[in-house]
Amino acid sequence: MQLPINTFKQALQNKQAQIGLWMSLADSYATEITAGAGFDWLLIDGEHAPNDLRSVLQQLQTMAAYPDTHPIARLPMGHGHVGEMLVKQYLDLGVPTLLIPMVDTAEQAQALVRAARYPQDDGGGGIRGMAGARASRFGRYPNYARQANAQVCLLVQAESKTALDNLDAIAAVEGVDGVFIGPADLSASMGYVGQLTHPKVLAAIEDAIARIKRAGKAAGILTTDETLAKHYLALGALFVAVGLDTNLLVRHTSALAARFKAISQPDEMNKTY
Repeated sequence: MQLPINTFKQALQNKQAQIGLWMSLADSYATEITAGAGFDWLLIDGEHAPNDLRSVLQQLQTMAAYPDTHPIARLPMGHGHVGEMLVKQYLDLGVPTLLIPMVDTAEQAQALVRAARYPQDDGGGGIRGMAGARASRFGRYPNYARQANAQVCLLVQAESKTALDNLDAIAAVEGVDGVFIGPADLSASMGYVGQLTHPKVLAAIEDAIARIKRAGKAAGILTTDETLAKHYLALGALFVAVGLDTNLLVRHTSALAARFKAISQPDEMNKTY
């Protein structure tokens, strides 16, 4: 058996925009519904959603029936020994592309690259532990350890003022395939809590996309604003999430209930007292 090509990573290298959806419901049934929608990628959120290794695995297994939609998983954290351990565990599950939150420095990015890579014959590579786990189809990919480094896609999140100060150095790290701008945390870090479209926040995001592009890396972002999503794509962002499963469920169920509650409620003006 041959290790599959990471088509998402390949698309980023070819400067082909990839449209995605954020998944926070932590449920394989919901994942099956969204996997059939036609998105280029779906992100399984391990940071702010109630996912654990088993629920991530179940969703990966569900998505396997939809090979045109690429699975990405966001780790709960990426710093220190715990972060390095989680990188190894998520990769061993067979997650082909990782998104790591709260990366503020090039040193942190370099540590994540090492954690995501196997050592090589020349002593280079990384520190990822060897295992015949699901990623290698339990050893059925005989050359997995030699081929995996080239297929793993590593995306890091820049979502603070510190990260923006260090953005050029972070984007320059060899082995970092893309940098994702986190608008919510970035706006809070800049002193505009909850103001994702504050002019200074938008200006910082636009500048960050330009800097990531100059470094030759892929820029990514999440926004539920269709106009902004199209704007970021026009600026050259290559992996853009245009919605969240939870947000879609909230908006559409609330709107549906409101429409029918308005019909069923008698007009106050017509009440007889």
